[in-house]
Amino acid sequence: MKIGMIGCGAMGAGIVKNLLKNHHQVWTFDPDPNKQDSMRELGAIPVSSMESVASTLEVIMLSLPLTELVEDAIVGEGGILAHLEKGTYILDMSTTDVNITKKLAQYAKEAGVYFFDCPVSNGPVGAENGTLTIMVGGEREKFETIQPILSVIGKEIRYIGPVGSGQVVKLCNNMVVAGIMVLLSETLVAGTKAGVDAKIIAEVMSIGSAQSKVLSVFGPNLINDTHENVNFLLSHMAKDVRLFTELAKDAQASIFVSPIVDQLFEIAKIQGKGSLDTSAVGQMLEVLSNHKIVN
Repeated sequence: MKIGMIGCGAMGAGIVKNLLKNHHQVWTFDPDPNKQDSMRELGAIPVSSMESVASTLEVIMLSLPLTELVEDAIVGEGGILAHLEKGTYILDMSTTDVNITKKLAQYAKEAGVYFFDCPVSNGPVGAENGTLTIMVGGEREKFETIQPILSVIGKEIRYIGPVGSGQVVKLCNNMVVAGIMVLLSETLVAGTKAGVDAKIIAEVMSIGSAQSKVLSVFGPNLINDTHENVNFLLSHMAKDVRLFTELAKDAQASIFVSPIVDQLFEIAKIQGKGSLDTSAVGQMLEVLSNHKIVN
């Protein structure tokens, strides 16, 4: 198929690689020329603007870090929607605001374009290996059309429900990850301050009931103080936690722990840790406790 990809960062690059590997033609756009050069080396066709080729494409995918960027790419000045043929598919792989997602889907519907929110989990490694978990929201009867495309970039593909449903599940998922991240940091700070080595604590957790994917993925950075090894940017997690708290408020759901986690991530971002791994939120707890997990 003829596919356009807007956003070729850590996630988008891996998605493009696997689309090409499975014989799709891919046109890419990213404001970073270095990323565009990398896409050319993979075999994609970089373009100066996606609107210039939008009318020739069957599917447009987006992998962008902010809701505002997704909205601008679709309906902003020079947005793609005005240039797409009826029957084209938009697959938003980003993690974005649920209400904006629904609004964009409505605009797409009015233009005769099918919109699916397809947020992903398993990070850059999953994108690179084609093993993403993909949560899909959109028209059920059109899901089978996009499933073959998603199957070359993901291992677990779940149709969730109407448009916006994929974003809801993704935000819930990341809120749990962020919450466990904070709790894991707290316990390692307290445990090491009480005199037990962090590696021993983590090792026992990994064979006990405290074992979690958060521990296996982010734990090494906590116990080795290697937060520059990015599994998932702290700034992106802070954004997702904020989106979850807004979602919960809109749904009039009671939340108690989430706002505290939100505050810790926002403080970490303000302190300039946004470009570090999500695990760097633990540094906030180290400061508050006047104790480092790794001495």
